[in-house]
Amino acid sequence: MSEQDESAGGESTLTVVLAGAVNLAIAAMKLAAGIITGSGAMLSEAAHSVADTITEVLLLTALKRSERPADRMHPFGYGKERYFWSLLAAVSIFTSGAVFALYEGFTTVFGHPEEQTNPIVGYLVLAAAFCLEGISWLQAVRQVRRDSRAEGRSFFGYLKLIDDPAPKTVLFEDSAALVGLLLAFAGIGLHQLTGSSMWDGLASILIGVLLVCVAYLLGRTNRGLLIGRQAEPRLVRGVRDHLVAAPEIEALVDLQTMVMGTDHVLVCARMDFDDALGAADVERACVRLASELSEQFNDVREVFIEPVPRTDPTLRATVLERYGDLQRPIEDTQ
Repeated sequence: MSEQDESAGGESTLTVVLAGAVNLAIAAMKLAAGIITGSGAMLSEAAHSVADTITEVLLLTALKRSERPADRMHPFGYGKERYFWSLLAAVSIFTSGAVFALYEGFTTVFGHPEEQTNPIVGYLVLAAAFCLEGISWLQAVRQVRRDSRAEGRSFFGYLKLIDDPAPKTVLFEDSAALVGLLLAFAGIGLHQLTGSSMWDGLASILIGVLLVCVAYLLGRTNRGLLIGRQAEPRLVRGVRDHLVAAPEIEALVDLQTMVMGTDHVLVCARMDFDDALGAADVERACVRLASELSEQFNDVREVFIEPVPRTDPTLRATVLERYGDLQRPIEDTQ
């Protein structure tokens, strides 16, 4: 593992640990405030923070288990464990946070009116929680911004293609937490002004809908990575150009890539070599090209090169069926 990878892994761990500590403290404050004030929105926010705390535990598990080295049973390593545990984190946000918030909201709106007590306690807790959540949110933004600059991408462009779910998950859940706090504040305030607990319940429902959206977005991201997503287009184009430029290569017949984990890309290339080359020349060229790709692209960890004739009808039909166009796998965006 390179120093850059170790630094990125340490930053992800810091982001997750900070978020977990913040969410645990906030969950306790919100629960106490919810019991004191009788606010459904505050109780929903407490469930939200509990879900976020569980999420951080799952993310820490993902970070640690995915760093295990390859072995006989898992020759490509355990990188995809990060996506599995991160997918469970998205499920946790839905089951522990969204479902409770929706239940609390509908119960408050359609149930018996609830009397509000000590709303000032709710305001103070929400203000303190906003400050603490802001600290965690700034750390997540700082990490994503720094990493995006290092790769020469825009903030949102990098966020779309990121292969480390930890900072993205923390950023999304902290953003949702800040919005949820504002919704809870509005619900308590309108309840106090109008005397109707319907506003408190409506705030809970909106918090639940917000968490459903966040859980869906994170689940979709991790699902794609678990299934096996192509490497980001810039890397694929770079690999293509390097292989095509090799003097031994007459044509690149097929190029497949897969994200196997954070900063871990598998490359499989089928190439038509110069017919004048002998078997030993082709073998040396394969070894050299694999070594060059790993040196030039830090994320490329495994390279498989297969010499094939470009005129083979079965192979050509397979490639055309998959892509429709021999250049399409290179130019596709995620």
